[in-house]
Amino acid sequence: MNNVPAEAKVLDIIFGVMVAGAVSALAKLGVPDHLESGPKSAEDLAKEIGAQPEALYRLMRTTAGVGILAEGSDGRFSQTPMSEVLRTNASPSLRYIAMFLMEEYHARSWSLLDHTVRTGERPLEKIYGLPLFEFFGKNPDSAATFNRGMTDMSSMEGPMVADAYDFSGIQMLTDIAGGHGLLLATVLQRYPGMKGTLHDAPQVIAGAPGGPTEPVKDRVTFVSSDMFVSIPPGADAYMMKHIIHDWPDDLCIKILKGCRAGVNPGGKLLVVDCVIPAGNEFSVGKVMDLEMLLFPGGKERTEKEFRDLLAASGWKLTQIVPTASHISIVEGVPA
Repeated sequence: MNNVPAEAKVLDIIFGVMVAGAVSALAKLGVPDHLESGPKSAEDLAKEIGAQPEALYRLMRTTAGVGILAEGSDGRFSQTPMSEVLRTNASPSLRYIAMFLMEEYHARSWSLLDHTVRTGERPLEKIYGLPLFEFFGKNPDSAATFNRGMTDMSSMEGPMVADAYDFSGIQMLTDIAGGHGLLLATVLQRYPGMKGTLHDAPQVIAGAPGGPTEPVKDRVTFVSSDMFVSIPPGADAYMMKHIIHDWPDDLCIKILKGCRAGVNPGGKLLVVDCVIPAGNEFSVGKVMDLEMLLFPGGKERTEKEFRDLLAASGWKLTQIVPTASHISIVEGVPA
């Protein structure tokens, strides 16, 4: 590998966007769903999904080259472990993550990364005149795909958080901006003596009952508010996943100060996000940092940046607990 010319390595990286596009198209067409029953040819699949057989074959051949699908000697394609996770009913599933990354607004925004680096202007505001969450309000199909993608991420990350962190001793856990409660429900199912509060905006909480928290509904309280204005008090621990990275420091401090004011004596803060490592190694967090730059305007943070952010909010960083994924649990206690 060390003998590969630099230009060849760079070309592989540049072509990566096309590979991602192929995987996204495969997911959008639902090919992995249709192969759940067994191997099929491109001709048979084309009839099922309404596609051109030759074009579909070429797409499947390309994705098989990176381990997503496998083509047999008989010309039929079968599932692989990597294509299995692109099924809608897989657990975890990455189908909607693959789809949303190639949505038109998302792809166009990444094409304007240089503009954002030069000017600080976020692409959605330049293209559509709207910030991210207002764009979703006016484009419900894109919002639905994004929300499904975030649920997919939680289905993958929730068990990793519950495996990595010891929640023992926490009697009341509050999940701030916790969506429909998949992460909270995952933790509560591991800790039968724990109760939880699911917090989010009113329109989100309105759709939460009957969702992921249904198996533990007798131990969950639903609370809606603007997290920048008020945080529900009385928690032994406040948890938030992929929330702090959405916002600049001044807004994060408002959220974290609200948690500090509401936490019970001896309580904790649990921020679940990427932690940017030092050095030149590749990190998913470094790529996610550019995603935050382009869309909500937040950032992924280093350990020092987390330490400083918590200190400015009345907390002291005590440990960073890695998970099996790219995220970590940043733990804080009242300073």
